[in-house]
Amino acid sequence: MEKWRAIFTTIFLGMFLPEFSVVVNALDGAATYPLAPAMFIFGDSLIDNGNNNYMVTSAKANYFPYGIDAGGPTGRFSNGLTVVDYGARYLGLPFIPPYFSITSFGKHILRGINYASAAAGILDETGRHYGQRTSLNGQILQFETTARLKLPVLFLDQGELSQYLAKSVYLINIGGNDYLNNYLMPNRYESSRIYSPEAFADHLMNTLATQISNLHMLGARKFVLVASGPLGCIPTYLSKSSDNRCVDRINNLISMFNSRLVYLTSTLNSTLPDSFFVYQNIYDLFYDMIHNPTEYGFYDSTTACCGNGKDGGEVTCLPLQQPCKDRDQFVFWDSFHPTQAANAIIARRGYSLYATDCTPISIYQLAQL
Repeated sequence: MEKWRAIFTTIFLGMFLPEFSVVVNALDGAATYPLAPAMFIFGDSLIDNGNNNYMVTSAKANYFPYGIDAGGPTGRFSNGLTVVDYGARYLGLPFIPPYFSITSFGKHILRGINYASAAAGILDETGRHYGQRTSLNGQILQFETTARLKLPVLFLDQGELSQYLAKSVYLINIGGNDYLNNYLMPNRYESSRIYSPEAFADHLMNTLATQISNLHMLGARKFVLVASGPLGCIPTYLSKSSDNRCVDRINNLISMFNSRLVYLTSTLNSTLPDSFFVYQNIYDLFYDMIHNPTEYGFYDSTTACCGNGKDGGEVTCLPLQQPCKDRDQFVFWDSFHPTQAANAIIARRGYSLYATDCTPISIYQLAQL
């Protein structure tokens, strides 16, 4: 039954999203032709577009009202599109299919694949209490299968394939779950008893550096490393806060991770041969959206549009639950994830011709290299 539900979801997505793509393509600052051959996406639920539909896990978004503004549930943890959906369109690419989709075969994979998996982390054990998920190591193994078995038959020779891989964009947006569903769960995981906050951030960064090196050995050259957002400000933690303010202790942990990610970006740019790394700073933008919502067109930046309990953060969006009606004016869709409207702003600030939140260059510029 689960298998057929996942297949139906994929077909449903294919039926409805072409209409939606017209809207996305009309965005100001979007390329009218592909700036890079493909985009390969690695991450967690912020950008999972259906992979977890095919797994035995409680970390799924394959039910209404998820996808309410995109024709129906697709597996995206949003009311509509994710940041990378918008991002692909800004780069002149189509929507990137999930790895487990029935559409991820043959020439359909030439514009890229999304390997992201909800509840996944840099560390293999992260999110294990949800059930199945594909950690970053597992996602890289999936890409290895793509690069060594699926793609070669689509190219004339290894040289042509190597050029394609080198020109494609590789986005890594992961790390938040290593805190949310690992370090900050001392009753389930022992990491907080083994590592100090500084040592844990170092551990994550050392692991990530090795994983990036593995991608490099498989032919990847153009990377986007995405910062983690201010987890201390999401509804699930606000609901536990007595004064309804962001939890500084949690945001400080994320800041340690992000500062090291900035340093890793700089280090890899100078040490990994023939590569280019871009750091996308979503933390500052998202923090500002929460504290100055009206400047971005929002009026609610603390409550989940679809959630339960205080701030909608005590229990996340349930099947068939009625969400808020004015979804484009909420920053948060559920207890953990942004709305489509918030995702659109983040994408514009990172991927568009007018991007401002990346260093040393924008993702738009990276794709053109």
